[in-house]
Amino acid sequence: MRMNPTLICAAAILALVAAMTSACGSTEPRSLMDSIRNGSVILGTKFDQPGLGQREPDKTFTGFDTDVSRYVVSYLADRYNGGKQPKLHWKETPSAQRETLIDNGEVDMIAATYSINAARSKKVSFAGPYLVTYQGLLVSATDKHPINGLDDLKGRKLCSVAGSTPAQNVKAQLPQVQLQEFDTYSLCVDALRDGTVAALTTDETILAGFADFRQYKDKFRLVSLTYSHDACVNKAFKKAGSPFSTERYGIGMSKKDPDSVAKVNEALNAMISSGVWEQDLRKSLGNSTVDSWIARANAPGSGYKLFPTVGDLAFVNSKSTPCPGGAS
Repeated sequence: MRMNPTLICAAAILALVAAMTSACGSTEPRSLMDSIRNGSVILGTKFDQPGLGQREPDKTFTGFDTDVSRYVVSYLADRYNGGKQPKLHWKETPSAQRETLIDNGEVDMIAATYSINAARSKKVSFAGPYLVTYQGLLVSATDKHPINGLDDLKGRKLCSVAGSTPAQNVKAQLPQVQLQEFDTYSLCVDALRDGTVAALTTDETILAGFADFRQYKDKFRLVSLTYSHDACVNKAFKKAGSPFSTERYGIGMSKKDPDSVAKVNEALNAMISSGVWEQDLRKSLGNSTVDSWIARANAPGSGYKLFPTVGDLAFVNSKSTPCPGGAS
């Protein structure tokens, strides 16, 4: 029987669409443990942050976030998949797209300077935290008017990334500071190098990565960002010497994958207790930086810490200390 050409064409189009849909994969969230057992894992990270998530010219990946991801997958494969290691695939995960990439099943997990907070916790599940960090400053090592803290920022131009938490903190708490916003931290670094801005602010881990990066070696220095006196910020009391902000990095996964979250926490605890965690942090951000952070955390009365408490997310819904007498 002769087929109608129109029907043949329609059938071919439907077959093509079906093939394309299959090739693109499901839009359902992925399960990390299922992917390990199936032999292929997609890991989300940053591609442009030295010391944390950096794609090198030879297309390999370096940085602490990528080391954490590798350790987690390797540990889980050894323990729960008979030692059979899956293939690793890396996907760039810009900050604004992280939740969407998880929900659409484009990644199994994301370790990409992914700060755990209440808003994000409503959309994705977090393992960790695997690192505690604080907002700091990156300044020129040869500035004739050195910046050593908050008070030195008055009248100076400060750079951060548009829409980032550090930029929002500056707008809310430092109205006297001129804020220059760019799309990426690398543009801020360029502006700092040519003197367009006096400092760059974001998480200390990100700043340390740039400071230790071969291209910028010895050109910059890190400055801790603390309150120089007791302050009342957004009705919350900030004690003199306390950090300007605290960030805790987590590994983001689907809310439909609680088993994988628990197992990733197990892997992170093993990484810390084995000493691999500190070893990798030193390799990525430099011994002198890590030594200074440990000394700061161990100082009497310090409000800082370095080693995270994996699995403890109580901070997400913790209440700030109210200002004395209801001051604002």
